[in-house]
Amino acid sequence: MGAARFAGRLGALAVAVVLTVSSALAADVRQEIRDAGQAVMEAYHAGQYQHGVALAEDTLKRAEAGLGREDPDTLSYANNLAVLYGHLGRYGEAEPLFLRVLGALERSQGREHPDTVSSINNLAGIYESQGRYAEAEPLYLRALEASERVLGREHPDTLISVNNLANLYESQGRYDEAEPLYLRALEASERVLGREHPDTLTSVNNLANLYESQGRYDEAEPLYLRALEVSERVLGREHPDTLISVNNLAGLYQHQGRYGEAAEVCQRVLEARERVLGPEHPDTLSSLNNLALLHQILGRYGEAELLHRRALEGQERLFGRDHPDTLISISNLAGLYYRQDRDGEAEPLLLRVLEARERVLGRAHPDTLGSVNNLANLYESQGRYAEAEPLLLRALEGLERTLGREHPNTLSSANNLAGLYEDQGRDSDAEPLYQRVLEARERTLGGEHPETRRTLVALISLYEKQGRKDEAAALTRRLEAAQKQQGS
Repeated sequence: MGAARFAGRLGALAVAVVLTVSSALAADVRQEIRDAGQAVMEAYHAGQYQHGVALAEDTLKRAEAGLGREDPDTLSYANNLAVLYGHLGRYGEAEPLFLRVLGALERSQGREHPDTVSSINNLAGIYESQGRYAEAEPLYLRALEASERVLGREHPDTLISVNNLANLYESQGRYDEAEPLYLRALEASERVLGREHPDTLTSVNNLANLYESQGRYDEAEPLYLRALEVSERVLGREHPDTLISVNNLAGLYQHQGRYGEAAEVCQRVLEARERVLGPEHPDTLSSLNNLALLHQILGRYGEAELLHRRALEGQERLFGRDHPDTLISISNLAGLYYRQDRDGEAEPLLLRVLEARERVLGRAHPDTLGSVNNLANLYESQGRYAEAEPLLLRALEGLERTLGREHPNTLSSANNLAGLYEDQGRDSDAEPLYQRVLEARERTLGGEHPETRRTLVALISLYEKQGRKDEAAALTRRLEAAQKQQGS
């Protein structure tokens, strides 16, 4: 059901565009508007996005009236309002503001000015958040090419563009394209900024995250530990960036099945964030969810439900009922009910999430299709195969179109459909799907990855049930070799 969401990426969107300011207006009037803009920034950094939006909307109106729509300060306020809309999942309101800022900067500064490039990255980030990858990629490429020409290949702003493009490729499961970009960003950052600069540590974390996604845990862990050790020494044990590194390490432990260690680390992050950021900061609420998911896995259902409900209530207050983070919390709570066979409570939550995601993100967004899969899994567990199958087919076809045939989410969807066919005794339909998933996972993730091994187990079980002992034995030998390699 709902998957763990560990926040690990430092923001890809710029918070503000720094612009040269004209002083045609009386200094005191401009300063008054700037003071209001500073209050917006303070609300943003405190995670008070709803309050920040109200302030930003008022500040932008005042700037437009007093400074003009294309004054540099006005464009900065428009950009900041768009960023806040993005954090609240209000993508339809963020996009036209980012487009407006980009158009004005292209006219006033030129297509390759660093501020224009920052604006291009912001617009691409909004498209990426909506799963509009085909629109995001050319923008990220344009930003990168312009930065390389104007600033040079190793300028810190260029490296931000490198990381943004790598993030996009990783989101699409294009790991072979993401890795050389992450390595380039890390090596250049170490040379230009030093091994202990915060941007370098972001690159370390990004590369580790990629390795974790690929099941390359032995390569990910020393990178996460390096980032954590430096952050603790340079920034302090409870600095927000340090806590991101701690959080990332907990996510790795969870994927390795080291649930007790992961829960202890998550507890540390939660307590520190409550102290440093406050009980309703977005990062604190994310930590509540992370710890609740681990309690679920460990069978501590009472503790998990309390944490899930606290996170959900906080996110509804902070973000609103339809924000992506709120919907993740609802999915996680539904997952808890599913584990406890409380299907009557799980189903309306899953339906609520699906309806909201269709409305907010669209029917083809990967998160929407994830909700389709979750609902289908519930129906399958109840023997409601006629309702589950069209949902699984919709999810698989949509993910193939949006993410490609070999993206991990697409392969999980194909695996789910194979499981449904097997449950119905439709082995001839299940087998080619399992084989497709196995071949693709071996190619993209490797034979030792946990997901690859799970598919091997499913196919072995199918062959054994059919009395195909030689084929089952051959796959069993492959599984044992993979387990031995993983343990070595």
